[in-house]
Amino acid sequence: MLIILQNWRQKSRYRDVSRVCIPLVTGMAATTVMEFTDRIFLSHYSVNAISAVVPAGVTAFLVLVFLGGIASYISVFVAQYSGAGRLDKIGATLWQGVFLTLLSGGILLLIAAFVTKPLFGFVGHGPEIQALEEQYFTILCRGGILHVAIQTLSGFFTGRGMTRPVMIANILGMVVNIPLNYALIYGVWGMPELGIVGAGIATVVSWGVTVLCLAPPIFGKRFRQEFKLFETMKIDTKIMARILKFGIPGALQFSLDVFAFTFFILIVGRLGTMPLAASNIVVSISSLAFMPALGFSFGISSMAAQALGRGKPEEARTAAWSGIHILMCYTLLLDVSLIFFSEPIVALFLDVEAENYHELLSMASLLLKFVAAYILLDVFYMIFAAVLKGAGDTRFLLLAIFGATVCIMLAPLLIGINYLGMDVYAAWGCVVLFIGSLALMISLRYRGGKWEKMLVIGDD
Repeated sequence: MLIILQNWRQKSRYRDVSRVCIPLVTGMAATTVMEFTDRIFLSHYSVNAISAVVPAGVTAFLVLVFLGGIASYISVFVAQYSGAGRLDKIGATLWQGVFLTLLSGGILLLIAAFVTKPLFGFVGHGPEIQALEEQYFTILCRGGILHVAIQTLSGFFTGRGMTRPVMIANILGMVVNIPLNYALIYGVWGMPELGIVGAGIATVVSWGVTVLCLAPPIFGKRFRQEFKLFETMKIDTKIMARILKFGIPGALQFSLDVFAFTFFILIVGRLGTMPLAASNIVVSISSLAFMPALGFSFGISSMAAQALGRGKPEEARTAAWSGIHILMCYTLLLDVSLIFFSEPIVALFLDVEAENYHELLSMASLLLKFVAAYILLDVFYMIFAAVLKGAGDTRFLLLAIFGATVCIMLAPLLIGINYLGMDVYAAWGCVVLFIGSLALMISLRYRGGKWEKMLVIGDD
């Protein structure tokens, strides 16, 4: 056993993984803090606001994560080209992401104009909540091109292992967002009181700040000359076709993951205002685990892609397990907090003088125990899926998430809530089974090793 541990320490990549992933985690933490404070401000503003912001926000994120996921897949191409020493292809890859960003902006404007009312009318929440959902969703879609641009520009840096600029940009976006959020929601410091509308505007402004931090370094003299950015500013049909071939399944996989939780929040709304409000609070708290895991997954995906570009899949395996070890330490500490300090955490989102304070506190505190269970499983799912995505095994990821979504989330929740009297606790049990099944399927695929022979850049 001692020999095994010594060999692992010699081969482990904790330092490399930390160098790449910790800045991404910090950037994700900035995003999480931004959303966390946003939810706290709105929960103290009104019950209707907190009941509306999570369904509308998650639904908007579902759209944004698909379009942004396609554009951000350039990070895998940049990583594999970097690992293979084909720096001449990186500029062309970046421009394909820029063109996809512009296309996404047009699509988002159409969604805001023609999809918003039918979508939230179909959901069937109360008229006051529905009106707030429509306002928030519309604002995020209209400014969504900035979110997609962040994914594209971040992909350029992440694919090359340069994650510190991404961290700095996200932190600056947070620094602008939090005070602006407070001012626009409550109407202080000379700002109008806009409630949930103010929260949406502050989010879009923060996206704009992040883009302004990422774009100038990329198109500055250094990278402009190194990657011949002006010379490669055109549509490259071969690279674009490959990005779409691998990026669309990859984006759909993550979108279906988000859709499963979006559907969960929307369908739980049929159980009543209290289960919906409690679930919204718990989902907001669970982002404390989700966002760091997401940051690690981006970093591991890039490191795996670079290793495969160099023809050294064993480096990808070592990076994956090093990432799991680091992430598990954080997750276990978070679990202790969620289990033993659940009520003080939930109380941050509640108004002590509210009529349903104790009912919401009790319900949300118990639901946090379900979160503590599934975030442990989520570590293995996120990291192994990141390796597969870095290799280009996105079709399997799509099929796995599709099967789990239909069989373990959609069908049981629809039948259980509509016909069998399922309560909110049984509904959250479906979430734990959903994540567990994904962790099992992705782990088995990873162990099979087929991904070690894959390359998204083809013969290049």
